[in-house]
Amino acid sequence: MSGSVGVVDPARDLADRVLAAPPRLGVVRLVVIDGPSGAGKSHLAARVVDVLRGRGADPALVSTDDFATWDDPVSWWPRLSAGVLEPLAAGRPGRYRRTEWTEAGEPVAGGYVAVPVPGVLVLEGVSSGRRSVRGWVSVLCWLDHADRATRLARAVARDGEWSRPQLERWQRFEAGWFAVDEPRHAADVAYSSERSNPVVRDD
Repeated sequence: MSGSVGVVDPARDLADRVLAAPPRLGVVRLVVIDGPSGAGKSHLAARVVDVLRGRGADPALVSTDDFATWDDPVSWWPRLSAGVLEPLAAGRPGRYRRTEWTEAGEPVAGGYVAVPVPGVLVLEGVSSGRRSVRGWVSVLCWLDHADRATRLARAVARDGEWSRPQLERWQRFEAGWFAVDEPRHAADVAYSSERSNPVVRDD
């Protein structure tokens, strides 16, 4: 990645990039949005899906939040790979069982989610850009927000005040994970969400 910085609409920019890139997950183009908790990955992913759908690209969205729990932040990956990525790579629909949460904040096995073979699969969430998936990825995006306290506040506002201790522990874990796995350095494009509008691209 070069050091140039420009102002873009990240959802349209990502849609442009993935549609211009070759499919690597069988016939599917896979765009991954990785980055720390509270950076805005889910919001960006939803916008990318909307843009792609408007362009007739037949997108599907999978979030790592459907797999991860406080006590299992990253080792659930074989379920996503076996249930979604490997079938799609072979031209078959995927299927996985979503993690749901009780009112007491406990994870439980939820319903099954079908993933028909899409034109573009948008995969978002912490660790979604890990080394083991990069050979299948058409575009790897890193979304960041440098201020840790702001990211924590965003995540607490999303999940509830009860989650603050868990989110603080999660932030410590993900910082160590990113230092070893280095998705930021492998990314095709990086955005910052420190400005609410617009988002800044660094590539």
